[in-house]
Amino acid sequence: MTAQLSRSDRRFNPQSLMPWVGKTVRKLIPPIVAIAIFLVIWQALTTAGVISLPSPAQTIQDTWELIVNPLYDNGGTDKGLLLQIWASLGRVGIGFTLATIVGIGLGILMGTSRFMHEALDPIFQVLRTVPPLAWLPLSLAAFQQTQPSAIFVIFITAVWPIIINTAEGVRQIPQDYNNVAKVLRLSKPEYFLTILIPATVPYIFTGLRIGVGLSWLAIVAAEMLTGGVGIGFFIWDAWNSSRISDIIVALLYIGIVGFLLDRLVGWVSTLVVPQEQK
Repeated sequence: MTAQLSRSDRRFNPQSLMPWVGKTVRKLIPPIVAIAIFLVIWQALTTAGVISLPSPAQTIQDTWELIVNPLYDNGGTDKGLLLQIWASLGRVGIGFTLATIVGIGLGILMGTSRFMHEALDPIFQVLRTVPPLAWLPLSLAAFQQTQPSAIFVIFITAVWPIIINTAEGVRQIPQDYNNVAKVLRLSKPEYFLTILIPATVPYIFTGLRIGVGLSWLAIVAAEMLTGGVGIGFFIWDAWNSSRISDIIVALLYIGIVGFLLDRLVGWVSTLVVPQEQK
């Protein structure tokens, strides 16, 4: 009898999902209402001729094949939106990875060395204000190829927030931690692994979240000028061909991917950063 009761207790109970379903629905209602209001306003403005853009209905009609078949490949640059996005993400992945490695390394160096901070911080503060696309002609002149040039633009855009946040995290390590390290006579590797990195990780991930967003912004702009397969060039080509509806759909894809990239880095931070440090 006891075994039968325990088996019945393990049976799926639909009512156990009700709280989760209700919470999810409550979270979805506000954005759905906001999107609906936005679409109504957009439709009204286009119908009244206030703005010279396709209406939501016209946009869907013009881009239906693009929406339902995002993986088509007709060769060359004539590819579906997901393939264009994938090409852009590949460049972002390389550039952002390089920026992460260099940024964390330089940030720790500046945070632990007063001399290096005083020497490099003024230079970095000047360079980080240069717009991403201003680096593109210089990178094209240096690399003579569009692919490494675009990756360099991503790198140089994303590296500054990572450096600055990492260095600030190192400088914000409580003095009590350093005193304990001296009392315990921790070696430099031990101090690095047990005190510096754990205390700095929240700042590092703040820089990474900023950096990944800037990387995605930079690649779209860079691809408009370098050409080839990528969402940036897709938008530029659509503009030259007067395919405004294609541009609107591409912008939606860009926004969704940027949102997912930010959430991905945020999710990784929840796995790495201790909850009490947040």
